[in-house]
Amino acid sequence: MIELLLYLVKRWLKFSPESEFINFILNPKENITLKQVYRLWLPLAGSWFLMGTETPTLSAFVARMALPEINLAAWGSLVYPISLAIEGPIIMLLAASTALASDKNAYNKLFKYMWIMSGVLSLIHVLVAFTPIFNWVASELLQVPAELHEPGRIGLQIMTPWTVMIAWRRLNQGVMIKYGNSRAVAMGTAIRLTSLLTILTIGKQFTELSGVIVGSAAVAISVTMEALYAHNAVQNILRNTIPKSSDGNPITRKSFISFYLPLAMTPLLALLIHPAGAAGMSRMPNPLLSLAAWPVVYGLIFLTRGVGFAFNEVVVSLAGKPGGMDQLRRFARILALATMSVMAVVAFTPLGKIWFRDISGLSAELTHLSSVTIMFAILMPGYQVYQSWYGGLLVHNHRTRGISEAVIVYVSLALTGLWLGSQYSTVPGIYWTINVFVISGLCQTFFLRYRYKRISI
Repeated sequence: MIELLLYLVKRWLKFSPESEFINFILNPKENITLKQVYRLWLPLAGSWFLMGTETPTLSAFVARMALPEINLAAWGSLVYPISLAIEGPIIMLLAASTALASDKNAYNKLFKYMWIMSGVLSLIHVLVAFTPIFNWVASELLQVPAELHEPGRIGLQIMTPWTVMIAWRRLNQGVMIKYGNSRAVAMGTAIRLTSLLTILTIGKQFTELSGVIVGSAAVAISVTMEALYAHNAVQNILRNTIPKSSDGNPITRKSFISFYLPLAMTPLLALLIHPAGAAGMSRMPNPLLSLAAWPVVYGLIFLTRGVGFAFNEVVVSLAGKPGGMDQLRRFARILALATMSVMAVVAFTPLGKIWFRDISGLSAELTHLSSVTIMFAILMPGYQVYQSWYGGLLVHNHRTRGISEAVIVYVSLALTGLWLGSQYSTVPGIYWTINVFVISGLCQTFFLRYRYKRISI
C-alpha cells in the first residue's frame, strides 16, 4: 500500500507547475489563464487532500483496535482538539511567509519569530499535558466522560512535538509556494502520510498498545518527518532563488506584529471551536457515540474542504496579476460546485455507508449516526472555497483585520449555538453541532465578502 501511494504521488507530480509560476514572474504583463490557476492550485490541493486523509486513516486503524469507541472519543474530544487549539496562532505562518519572505533578511526574521512563537506555545502544551491543568480542562472545561481522561492525557503527552513541527514546516512551505516550488509542498505531505501509515501498521500488527497511543505517536512522528523534509527542500531556494535584499520595507517587530496578529487570531479562535464542539457534545444526548463518530465525520468533511483551503494561497499569489481576478473568480465557482457535488453524492448514495462502515470500520450504530450527520454538511466545502477567495483577497491587500473579525463572528455564533444545544437539544449532539458549524460558517463567509467589498469600493 505504501509503495502504491508513493508511485501514485510520483506520477501525479510528473507535471511541474513551477515553470508556469516562473513565467508569471518573468512575464508579469501576460494575462493569467484559468489553466494556469488550475496548475498552481493542483499541487497545493493535492497536499491538502493528502493531509486530509490523515484523520480518516488514523480513525480507520483505531476503529479496528481494542476499545475503538473509547480511543476514538479520546482522540476526537481531547488529544486532537486541544493540540489544534494550542498550535492555532502559528498555523498562518504559511500565509505570512508567502506574503513577507521577499528576501533572505525577511526570511531570517520570520524564522526567528517562528521559533519564539512555537516555543511559547509548546510550553503551554507541556503545562496542559503534564500537570493538573489537564484534569481541569478535561473535567471542568470540556466535561468529557471520565473514561476518556487517561487515554486522552497520554495521547496529548505524546503529541508534544506537534506545535514546533507544524510551525517549522508551515514557514518553509510558504517560501516554497512564493518561489514556485509548490510541488515540494505536496511531496512533503506524501512523506507525512507514508510515515503515518507505516507507524500505524507497525503499531496495530506488532504491539499491544492502545489505539490512541499508536495514533498520537504516528501523527507526532509523521509531522516531524514532513517538517524535516520541508527544511531540506527549502535550502535550494534560500541558496539560489530568494534575493539577498529587496526594495520592499524591511520587516520589523512592530510591522510583523501588525500584519500577523490578526492572522494569528483567526485560526486560534477558529480552532478553539474544536474543543468547544467536544464540550458541547459532551453536554448533549448520546455524548460518547457523538464524540466517537465526530473524528471520522470531521475527517471526511476535511477531505472535501481541504481543496478549498488550498485556494487561499493561489488567490494571494495571483490576485494582483493581469486577468487574475476574473480567472480566480471563475475558478472559485467551479471548485465550489464540484466539492459540494462530491459531498452530496457521498451523503445521498450508498457511498456514505461504504465509507463509514467498510473503510472507516465503524459499528452499525456509529455508521448510521455518521451517515445522517454528513447530510447536514453538504454546503461546507462550497463556502470554504469562498472563505479562501475573500480571505486571500484581504491578505493580498494587507487588510488582515477583516479576517479576524469574520472569525469572531463565526466563533460567537458557534458558541451561542453550542450553548443552546447543551440546554435544549433533544437530538444526538453531533447532529446539533454540525448544523451550528454550518450556519456559523455561512455567516462568516458573508462577513468576509462584506469586508472585502468595503475595501474594494
